[in-house]
Amino acid sequence: MSKKIIVGADGSGFKLKEAVKKHLEIRGYEVVDIGTQDINNPSHYFDVGFNVGKEVSDGSFERGIIFCGSGMGVGITANKIPGVYAAVCDNIYEAQQARIINNANILALGGNFVTPEIGIIMVDTFLDTEFAEGLPTETKEYLTKCLEEIDKKEEELYK
Repeated sequence: MSKKIIVGADGSGFKLKEAVKKHLEIRGYEVVDIGTQDINNPSHYFDVGFNVGKEVSDGSFERGIIFCGSGMGVGITANKIPGVYAAVCDNIYEAQQARIINNANILALGGNFVTPEIGIIMVDTFLDTEFAEGLPTETKEYLTKCLEEIDKKEEELYK
């Protein structure tokens, strides 16, 4: 996993983003923050989701973390971009399963629901968990085939 990550938030996710960003920098990550930079001039959730999604989709970043009030707006917007698997998570278990089962490449968190302390643990879990980690071979093969089928459907839709 690359030590380079992109983050972004609207005004409602700003406080959580700032706590997570500081934590990631302490962990040695190079954090690219696309905004909100100033709480008095917040970014729109749809711009955040789109811009982070685009950067992950084109391979500039392996993973991203996005924040808004609920995580839903940024997550929905990011998922409009081909190749993006943004997971809206409210707890540590969901963040882990988003990686293990769905191979999510973007974590979407809600600043109105997730505390900075729990958000940091969720982010660590998301970044430190690999796809199909700890699963039996048959299950790994099944999940890999599922993702391949999703990619085929996406390609059909966007070609």
